[in-house]
Amino acid sequence: MAALATAFLVMAPAAQAALPTSSVEVSPTTLVPGQTFTVTQTIHNDRDFTVTYAKGAIYGSPTAITDVADVVSCTNTTAAGCFQFGSSYRAAFGDLEAGGTKTTVWTLRVKDTAAPGQFTLRHQFVGDNYAFETFDGPVITIAPPSSLADVKVALAAAGHGGLNASIDYTLTVTNNGPAAASGIRVVATYASGLSFAGGTGCAHVGTTRTVNCDVASLASGASATAKFSVNGGLLALGSYTTTAVRTASSPADPNSANDSASKTCSVLTGLIVTC
Repeated sequence: MAALATAFLVMAPAAQAALPTSSVEVSPTTLVPGQTFTVTQTIHNDRDFTVTYAKGAIYGSPTAITDVADVVSCTNTTAAGCFQFGSSYRAAFGDLEAGGTKTTVWTLRVKDTAAPGQFTLRHQFVGDNYAFETFDGPVITIAPPSSLADVKVALAAAGHGGLNASIDYTLTVTNNGPAAASGIRVVATYASGLSFAGGTGCAHVGTTRTVNCDVASLASGASATAKFSVNGGLLALGSYTTTAVRTASSPADPNSANDSASKTCSVLTGLIVTC
């Protein structure tokens, strides 16, 4: 009888990518004087010894970050907090063991005197007994105040039960400035199972489930509202989410975090609608 041999292929586990000793995420990266922004910095000790008095450091190049922005706060630090050291800002974490990781969220405010231009945010993990490589982070742009307008989107809803369950949406668009905004368009998308029933300041797009809401212009600090309604019918049942997103405005919007809003309403056989 011929011998049967069974071969087993042993797969070595994939090598895990090494963590950088310092990494950052910045939001937003286009700013005007007086505006705040965040830098999320994570440091990682890839050495086989404890780094004493570990700190996350951030710099600017060619312009020092201390000349461009002031520190408002930083999170997850020791009592020493965050402080200026020469032309850098540093967040104190205390001793960091081998393989250890720490994260801080810096909140900084662009100085009122900051000149328009660009600089590279540089970052580093430093300790009293060891200093790691310095990395280049994103390029940050300081723009003239007249060149940006932060448009904020908010969405509210009110439900109405009955033979033809309906939901009324109110869209509020606010210009946080600093410049006046024009050509603002917010596109709302409602859930499947609903049908467009009319609007003021909003227009239904063909046979789609989208609605275009346009605002010609808004002065800095001003708001405008637009409304539209959808029907669900007597047999409507479940949760329905509508989302509104700013898709256009001029000049550039420096803050994408407030460009969208959503609202979910629950419908029970069309008779009870809660939002």
